Amino acid sequence: MKSSLAPVMILVAAILWGTAGTAKTYLPENVDSLSIGAMRLIIGSLILIVIALLMGQFKLKGWPWRMVFAAGIAMALFQPFFFNAVTLTGVAVGTVASIGSAPVFSGLIEWLFFKLQPDRVWWISTILAIIGCALLMFNTGSITVDPLGILSGLGAGMTFASYTILNSRMVRHHPPIATTAVVFTISALLLTPFLLLNDPSWLMTSGGISVSLYIGLFATGLAYFLFASGLKHVKSSSAVTLSLAEPLTASLLGVLFVGEVLALWSWAGLIMLLAGLVLLAMQSRGRSKAVSPQNSFR
Repeated sequence: MKSSLAPVMILVAAILWGTAGTAKTYLPENVDSLSIGAMRLIIGSLILIVIALLMGQFKLKGWPWRMVFAAGIAMALFQPFFFNAVTLTGVAVGTVASIGSAPVFSGLIEWLFFKLQPDRVWWISTILAIIGCALLMFNTGSITVDPLGILSGLGAGMTFASYTILNSRMVRHHPPIATTAVVFTISALLLTPFLLLNDPSWLMTSGGISVSLYIGLFATGLAYFLFASGLKHVKSSSAVTLSLAEPLTASLLGVLFVGEVLALWSWAGLIMLLAGLVLLAMQSRGRSKAVSPQNSFR
């Protein structure tokens, strides 16, 4: 893979994540968020394991198991944190608190623990993207600010940033598809009890099966494989900011397919979010061409 394609792969991954919300609207009404979260990880991990086996890249030896389990726990915790934030504060505020806070946490973790100080372009693009997300929030007529919901959103941002940083360090020494498969298997095992505790009859419907397969195969398996592959050549803090293409995609799909209407402020937010992502993607591509993967994390 050409290193200059790494930012594009991360953007494509985020776009695929952004389709999951629209896909969920085609599920039966009685499906709870934790169940679909568990199902997407189960399907995603299974398909990744099969592909890794066929490629001869799936091995159980030589893994930094502490880091693997930490990444698996982070991804598993992200699901209830995110869905709880959305439940308590609504989709708009919950998404902004969760996804919008992830780049800040990622930059701070890299700065404090790995001595990787974010550069000026990262700050500019991240601020633009976060302001854009905040403007998207004002598209709804009523906004619920629940303190517990906001804390859950911040927990989602922290766990996603932690997963990204841990994964970025593992893919330097292990194949991205094998790394994602192992981590997601752990996450799926942790969340499977939530699937068993709730009514699983929705999985027997045509809508339940088709949507689950789409979210599991494309919005999870393929998306996180692309994300992990891109992390080999892009700093984790930049990757998390690029992942803000997810709410951008979700908003546009909501207009095109779900019938949602965006206010003028929300369109301004979309433009600012897009500008931040383009700015960071251009810088990341230039840096990927000039810096080798081994030196890009120093």
